[in-house]
Amino acid sequence: MKQTCFAACVFLSFACASAFADTGTARPDSHAPITVMGDHYHKRGEWMFSYRFMHMSMRDNRDGTTDLAPDGIVTGYANRFFGNPMQPPTLRVVPTEMSMDMHMLGAMYAPSDAVTLMFMTNLIRKEMDHITYMGGMGTQQLGRFTTETQGLGDSSISALVRLSEQGHHRWHLTVGMSAPTGATDETGQILTPMGMTPSPRLPYPMQLGSGTWDVLLGLTYAGHTSPTGRTDGNLGWGLQTRSVIRTGSNDEGYTLGDEHTLSGWMSWRLSGAVSTSARLQAYRRGNIDGIDPRIMAPVQTADPDNQGQTRLDLAVGVNMIMPDQRHRLALEWIKPLRQDLDGPQMKTDWQLTAGWQFSL
Repeated sequence: MKQTCFAACVFLSFACASAFADTGTARPDSHAPITVMGDHYHKRGEWMFSYRFMHMSMRDNRDGTTDLAPDGIVTGYANRFFGNPMQPPTLRVVPTEMSMDMHMLGAMYAPSDAVTLMFMTNLIRKEMDHITYMGGMGTQQLGRFTTETQGLGDSSISALVRLSEQGHHRWHLTVGMSAPTGATDETGQILTPMGMTPSPRLPYPMQLGSGTWDVLLGLTYAGHTSPTGRTDGNLGWGLQTRSVIRTGSNDEGYTLGDEHTLSGWMSWRLSGAVSTSARLQAYRRGNIDGIDPRIMAPVQTADPDNQGQTRLDLAVGVNMIMPDQRHRLALEWIKPLRQDLDGPQMKTDWQLTAGWQFSL
């Protein structure tokens, strides 16, 4: 609740300031769909502030492209920690559903026409539901429990470097660093197969940050048809590749997997104020290198080798620019078309991002 109130205060502060903004000319599709980060640059002296709210839902499990039932996981998958005290030979705890809410705050400033600086930070809340099976074997359920974490995630600062802008086509490069401001030592109460309820360090998906300084690299192209063309300038498109390259190990002894995203979109202006978009996104995340010795449990999320995935997503969205042409509102809904998981892992069900942007 405190996180939501803080984000709302930021939103209202800038909204009040906009009452004194000068008017200008802008297209609703001059920005990419709201989930695409670092999609545009600014002219010298310009500022932009943004707030995004993202909700992601995950449910059910899969290994590769094969769906798994909870009973199949606890009878068919070995526990990598077997041999340690209180560790059964097979997995005995199965996550069934996870949700993540993220409040993302951003600011952009252009010290010159060639370079735009971008800062982003976020507040995260995660919740995961589990089934615990009784004892060391069999399919008798002991009970259910939920773990929750919340707090500041990792923050980043990047430079968007203009490479080319010719007519209705533009290219820019993104180079940045992600700072480990999110926690990697979150704990929570669990239910063990023996009926105990300790509060150990939670598995990797429930942590809030990477714990490492990471390199951010990206390349973005965007264009739209000329106002004198057959479509009267209503069609736009773009392509972006973006990577998170992990560096070193964190204080807990592991490194999250690198992330690579390739995204392509098309937009159509319904009017001078509203545009719609469709986007395809390919995403790859590697497994974890190393292991946190304090994360040890008969659950798939505690295994560093069960974190990688390849996914193809379809997204549809809408962008809207306000009459003063300083405020933008946007929405994008994402649904996976294909998921290949280094599992067992939970599948991504859907994701929704709503955003507001204010330019000075």
